Amino acid sequence: MPRKYSPNASKDVEREINAFKRGKLKSGKGGKGGVVKSRKQAIAIGLSIARKEGKKVPSKYASSG
Repeated sequence: MPRKYSPNASKDVEREINAFKRGKLKSGKGGKGGVVKSRKQAIAIGLSIARKEGKKVPSKYASSG
């Protein structure tokens, strides 16, 4: 069974999780966004970045099955 996520996408998520743990991860653009408070939100930001960079990530609304 092939990988659903590329190794590089996993690295993007890992980077965002580490920023979240240090309290440095912000949501939104510019100075408007507040500090991210949940781990799920940090993962979503990492996946979003990976998608924008064209890495192998399933689509946002893919069914799990």
